[in-house]
Amino acid sequence: MLNALLMIVSAMLIILTLLQGGKSDGISGAFTGNGGLNLFANTKERGSEKVISNITLVLGIVFFVLVIAIRLV
Repeated sequence: MLNALLMIVSAMLIILTLLQGGKSDGISGAFTGNGGLNLFANTKERGSEKVISNITLVLGIVFFVLVIAIRLV
């Protein structure tokens, strides 16, 4: 039961992660050095992007809770 739920959460987490838009200049920016490294840039998410980001966060937490629960059982 928990294993099936973990697989469903994992698939949803992968899909939502792929749906999120890129927040950087891409791989070319890493090689050329354009724009600098903004790991902690203050970017505001709005609309559906914010909803997808929040759902991804919740599913990530659920994923780790399920992994720990499966390990303990």
